[in-house]
Amino acid sequence: MTRFGRLLRQSSLDELPQLFNVLKGNMSLVGPRPEALRVVELYGETHKRRLQAKPGLTGLQQVTCRGTRLMQKRLKYDLYYIKHRSLWLDFLILFKTFSVVIRGNGAH
Repeated sequence: MTRFGRLLRQSSLDELPQLFNVLKGNMSLVGPRPEALRVVELYGETHKRRLQAKPGLTGLQQVTCRGTRLMQKRLKYDLYYIKHRSLWLDFLILFKTFSVVIRGNGAH
């Protein structure tokens, strides 16, 4: 990865094109991040509940364990969000997202 690419990744600026998907209605601002098809194929019945929510630009998983590669941990936070989603939780996640991005926590 180039230095410029690393800077884009660490600052999360590489996510800006996803705003077009939000505007088109394919994604929401807050929700579980989309997973690669090869990962979804590994889901058990419990984890398939994650697919009930529209994917989001940011989510609870991104502000709590951003950058982790542990699927179980990511899914735990996504399932918690789906079960407890509310406007208040969305605002909290958006607020925390700005903090996480500015500090660069967990970016790979």
